Amino acid sequence: MNVLIYSAKPFEISLIKEENKGRYAVSFTEKRLSLVTAKLAMNYDAISIFSADDASSEVLEKLKAMGIHYITLRSTGHDNIDLKKARQLGLKVANVPSYSPNSIAEHAIALCLTFNRKIVKAQHQTLEYNFLLDDLIGFNLHQKKVGVMGTGSIGEVLIKILHGFGCSILANDIHKNEQLIKDYKVQYVTKEVIAESADIIFICLPLNSNTRYLIDKDYLHQLKKKPVLINIARGAIVHTEELLKALDANVISGYATDVYEFEHGVFFYDRSKEIPEDPILHQLLCHSKTLVTPHQGFATNEALQAIISTTFKNLNAWEAGKDSAYELS
Repeated sequence: MNVLIYSAKPFEISLIKEENKGRYAVSFTEKRLSLVTAKLAMNYDAISIFSADDASSEVLEKLKAMGIHYITLRSTGHDNIDLKKARQLGLKVANVPSYSPNSIAEHAIALCLTFNRKIVKAQHQTLEYNFLLDDLIGFNLHQKKVGVMGTGSIGEVLIKILHGFGCSILANDIHKNEQLIKDYKVQYVTKEVIAESADIIFICLPLNSNTRYLIDKDYLHQLKKKPVLINIARGAIVHTEELLKALDANVISGYATDVYEFEHGVFFYDRSKEIPEDPILHQLLCHSKTLVTPHQGFATNEALQAIISTTFKNLNAWEAGKDSAYELS
């Protein structure tokens, strides 16, 4: 089977080659899948794409016309692919449903602590031999009320970590995790109750039609305790322009995020010599009350190995004429 890897990153190529062990004819391109780059898939049987690739309806039609049968995502999120169209075209699509929730949950805690305890500012100060503490005052996580929006695999791990800090945890999800209620005294409440009560809010939701811009102007102005928002989910769950206004109005104390709603074509690339013409991103990066990382929550050795291992499980199943356990279409 001939396989083309789109959006191939240097840090994953060697791992993919090692996992493949020469079984398939695997080629790599650093280019994102798009209507323009879909032509690169000519003469391949399968492609592997990442969360920033465009697998919209028109792109899928072009891929099908060129002979592509299988698409395996190296990610959990699949809001970038038109699954309905894939089913109509008879394209098999699979993802990596859970690769390392610990890596992303731990990154959420890292964002929270780094922002709250002003670690970046402290480093900049000490590099200049300024050892004053005046601008480095944070707060304890112990006994804080923390809202967790989304208690899937990542949210569940996050709650277990927060419980270790002694936090009181409020959760919101369409499905209640009874084990979390029993073992970690989690209270499932509405998102409005979280807005009224939480000192910190973690966003761990998938992006879909129900969650897009869930954190909008109306919701931001329901927040009562000027919380810190932490987003390790998808950028478009938060309306960034309205969030920046809320920061300026002191409605929230801060925003720490690993994602951005317009990150495609920016995150995962060195844009230092070609600065994106995106005033919203510029404001987000430069605001005194924000902390932004470049969608690196999954970037651990363990998570990368799990992603690549599952990617090849999908390919192996299809090559053997079987359904993959992780198929979406």
